[in-house]
Amino acid sequence: MQEVEVITTAGNMIYMDHAATTQVREEVLEAMLPYLRGSYGNPSSIYTLAQEARKAVDESRETVARILGCRISEVVFTSGGTESDNMALKGPAFALRHLGNHVITTNIEHHAVLHSCHQLEQFGFEITYLPVDENGLVDPDDVGRAITDSTVLVSVMLANNEIGTIEPVAEISKIVKQEAKRRGRTVVFHTDAIQGAGFLDIDARSLGADLMSLSAHKFHGPKGVGALYVRRGTPFEPQMMGGGQERERRSGTENVAGIFGMAEALRLAADEREEVAARCTRMRDRIVSEICDSVGDVLVNGHPTRRLPNNVNISFQGVDGEPLLQSLDFAGICASSQSACSSASLEPSHVLLAIGLTADQAQGSLRLTLGRENTDEDVDYLLSLLPGLVGKLRAMPSLSAVE
Repeated sequence: MQEVEVITTAGNMIYMDHAATTQVREEVLEAMLPYLRGSYGNPSSIYTLAQEARKAVDESRETVARILGCRISEVVFTSGGTESDNMALKGPAFALRHLGNHVITTNIEHHAVLHSCHQLEQFGFEITYLPVDENGLVDPDDVGRAITDSTVLVSVMLANNEIGTIEPVAEISKIVKQEAKRRGRTVVFHTDAIQGAGFLDIDARSLGADLMSLSAHKFHGPKGVGALYVRRGTPFEPQMMGGGQERERRSGTENVAGIFGMAEALRLAADEREEVAARCTRMRDRIVSEICDSVGDVLVNGHPTRRLPNNVNISFQGVDGEPLLQSLDFAGICASSQSACSSASLEPSHVLLAIGLTADQAQGSLRLTLGRENTDEDVDYLLSLLPGLVGKLRAMPSLSAVE
């Protein structure tokens, strides 16, 4: 077979789309390689080669559990954030459907949660989609008021992937537990912490979560692997059936290299969290301040202070986001306008519409999400280009005007 040369321009690009994915760290890749080559056994087998793989999975589970502040047995490895979210909703919902059929979430969740809720509706569940305020915050009291005698599950994300707003998850969890106790019933609480890992404290006990979703490729781990924290005693019906792996909660031969890489990436992210968060916050605030000063008619989306350290989301009046992204790409900057899972859609972001933006304002949004590799020089370059690009796009006649 003829070799195909793979050409990449990544070395010449400034990457500001870390909410979409991150580059696998060199240390993580090196940690994974032995389980792609020599120690490639199936962890369920009994011979030495297989037990080397089993040891790697066990050590990884210990690492993840330590960072989450939970028991080793409460960590379930998955294929990524989407599966973790699907399991977190459907597992408890189906396990408790004999007690109730009501689920509460918000209207700004990731589609992995929202579409799981839509599927649950097809099975007879009733879903309450709570609104958020103009900053993207859900009112904890709204959650408490929404709980009924048929509620079995509440799911509220830790931090929004588009606008970066950090939700009051610990407070919401406390209200859920108090209301469940008052009513004498079981209400399970899940938080999607996929965007928070690497920037926020994700101690499961402190957050009060019964279930919590993670995805390795959001914190410089490999794609195709994630984790779901399931608190001991949480009602849970498996969604993947087969060989009974992961204590019969998620069957399937373990992705040993991916799991080991995820644990190493999470360990490194936890060790560096405060330093990276502080540096990203400084760069984030500079970007927001200088854009607001140099470009008129802009909206900063998301909470002004209660937001992820690396997230900038701005709408430019009179600018379509797609040509702006193309212009930045041509200039060597990777950015986005909404969730990577929705970027191919022509529909405006459901998150931006939920916080009160018009469709035109939502279509003119730019999301910049910084990471550990970004530098002040990257920010200098971005800020030297952006005002001019916005000005040129605003000066162009709109399609309606041409017609």
